[in-house]
Amino acid sequence: MPRTAEPIIDAARAAREEWRTRRLTTVASPQGNLALVETRWLPSGTTLSDAEALAGQPDTVTVTRLEREDIDTGEPESGIRLWDAASPAIQAFETISIFPFNPEWVIEATFTPAEPGRTIPFEHIRDNGGTRDLVVPGDITFERDGVDYRLSAFDDGGVLLLVFGDPTNGAPESAGGTYASGRFLFVERPSGDFDAAGPVVLDFNKAFVPPCGFSDQYNCPLPPRQNRFAVPIEAGERAVVFSAGHAGH
Repeated sequence: MPRTAEPIIDAARAAREEWRTRRLTTVASPQGNLALVETRWLPSGTTLSDAEALAGQPDTVTVTRLEREDIDTGEPESGIRLWDAASPAIQAFETISIFPFNPEWVIEATFTPAEPGRTIPFEHIRDNGGTRDLVVPGDITFERDGVDYRLSAFDDGGVLLLVFGDPTNGAPESAGGTYASGRFLFVERPSGDFDAAGPVVLDFNKAFVPPCGFSDQYNCPLPPRQNRFAVPIEAGERAVVFSAGHAGH
């Protein structure tokens, strides 16, 4: 396996504590992952005011709006999300279990742009086996222990998001298990520019539990075949931990 440069590993180690603190704060914020209590898609041609959406809700609830394409027809769909700053999940949240920092999973890779508009079908957790085409700006390649990897990360609102799986997914907690459906990782590049080929860093110590691990009201993408590792990735977040008696997601 090619050795990652020490300055890159040192930078990853130094950034770890701040990233961890920010994560624990963000997921429990008033519109963090733990606050989502309802996602409702509206029938075609109907509207719903904020006042109507919030009718009967406590003062801790706010509403936001979202759009997507219908998976069957491709027509635009409108929906609302309700966020409760005092949700049962927030009240019961204790932490996110995490592996110790693992320098072996700080990997230097290469990003190669694809032709504009290239898409790859991603299955989503709430789509009953259907797929949605997501724009994949390019390929991420590296070699590890004699195995060549070619990963597909998609454009998530201007950032490159890798959805990946490995044998730790769904394994028992005592065996170092992680969230069953896979984990997410933002692809880092010093320039922040993915218009040209060049080096990127995959710091799996910042791999994180996807939003659907905090609330079943999210519709998270699942790892495509090319993003499934045959070896366990013992780095990054593992699972959401709630106090006793809370069913969780």
